[in-house]
Amino acid sequence: MTAIDFTSCPRIPVRAYNGANGKKVAVLFQGEPWILKFPPNVTSRPNEQSYSNSCFSEHFGSSIYRLLGIPCQETILGTFVNGKNKIVCACKDFTRPGVRLYDFCSIKNTVIDSETGGTGTELSDILETIERQAFVDPIIVSERFWQMFVVDALLGNFDRHNGNWGFLVEEDTQSSSLAPVFDNGSCLLPQADDSIMQRCLENEDEMNARIYTFPTSMIKQAGKKINYFDFLHALDMPQGLRMALDQLFPRIQALDFTALVDSTPYLTPLQRQFYIEYLTRRCQIMFH
Repeated sequence: MTAIDFTSCPRIPVRAYNGANGKKVAVLFQGEPWILKFPPNVTSRPNEQSYSNSCFSEHFGSSIYRLLGIPCQETILGTFVNGKNKIVCACKDFTRPGVRLYDFCSIKNTVIDSETGGTGTELSDILETIERQAFVDPIIVSERFWQMFVVDALLGNFDRHNGNWGFLVEEDTQSSSLAPVFDNGSCLLPQADDSIMQRCLENEDEMNARIYTFPTSMIKQAGKKINYFDFLHALDMPQGLRMALDQLFPRIQALDFTALVDSTPYLTPLQRQFYIEYLTRRCQIMFH
């Protein structure tokens, strides 16, 4: 577990990134552009939850995608000193000059007879957009969509919306390809503080609620967010989902969550125990 300090990395002043959870700055690390994602500042306002573990969530989610053989943004955990010593998640910038990222929200807006706008996450509308868009072969896009759904179910990702997956477009040749999976900070209960983790480890009902009931998918069916557990165990699941499950099931079963967590720096003993138990339980329950 190598500790990396990003404090002295040169900033790239002409790059900026959107997103609601925490600050993001562009730096050069080992001669290449990376995005440093900072945990949000803890707020004293009531009813507003902290995403203090979002850096770990981002790193674990991205690492598991890559371990399963799905192209995903590379991540590294490190520190950054700016008054306080903060743990940050560095995400490698996969764009480059002449290659532009178009999120699925933008692609969805090009389908002029779509029932909803680009942000709409109704499943039937998303699948129709995949079939009608002209950027990448719909078969390839459909396969990636259902792969993401399966892995997000494992990770408990509650925020896979149309703005955080998409396509890379070569501006000179006007050719397109799928972008690596990115923005995994909403996986693995990023809002869970020590007290929640402890309750989940000590109380079966607390743990089960976070597997069977929530978090739900951002994808909707008949206007209601999809419950991962119910959808994965439905007899009438979509064919694309069945194919993704058949493909990924052996790889998911082979994952060594203990090795992954033990190789991750900065975690407390409680966090290590929680992440191993939570991932193991989600895997056992979701995929059996």
